[in-house]
Amino acid sequence: MIKWIQQLFSSTAIEDKTEDMKKFLIVGLGNIGAEYVNTRHNIGFKIVDFLARKEGVSFETVKLGTMAEYRFKGRTFLLLKPNTYMNLSGKAVKYWLDKENIPVENLFVITDDLNLAFGKIRIKPKGSDGGHNGLKNINFELNSNVYTRFRFGISDEFKKGKQIDYVLGEWTAEEESLLTERYEMGAEIIKSFGTAGLELTMTSYNGK
Repeated sequence: MIKWIQQLFSSTAIEDKTEDMKKFLIVGLGNIGAEYVNTRHNIGFKIVDFLARKEGVSFETVKLGTMAEYRFKGRTFLLLKPNTYMNLSGKAVKYWLDKENIPVENLFVITDDLNLAFGKIRIKPKGSDGGHNGLKNINFELNSNVYTRFRFGISDEFKKGKQIDYVLGEWTAEEESLLTERYEMGAEIIKSFGTAGLELTMTSYNGK
């Protein structure tokens, strides 16, 4: 009898662990507030917004942000937009990883990158914060830089001393005309990460 109960609990624990491995936290970085909606720094928000809208799921207010739940091919994607402002993004990331028992290897952070040409994509399994305050705070809160990040190039076409104005500035008309196609690719990358895995996703999309 005792052995049977032990086996039952062991089996339940394995099932729970399996379910956790099928759950992914997709974090789009950005700043809340109308003045930031169309800025370069908010590309993370824009990509998860696009996926949610395309798949017909809605964001709801949750602790430290807004979240939408999207299910695809047996996976659950929790799309999170922190409301902590960029510099404290890590608080929301750590809270939801812990609350949902999501392993850090299933964390996917979408952010802007000055070191990449406009629209270029680079997916990496780890790395430095590269001077990005959102990543810096996530590294601090997780005490690790080993998690997947999807960097979206915004280029560095700004004059000396104007970096902040550029990052918090809005896209040019030419850039705007090209963004929808990039959003589409971003949505496919998120789904690929959860279904095909990191390595195949990097092979398929890096540099595009």
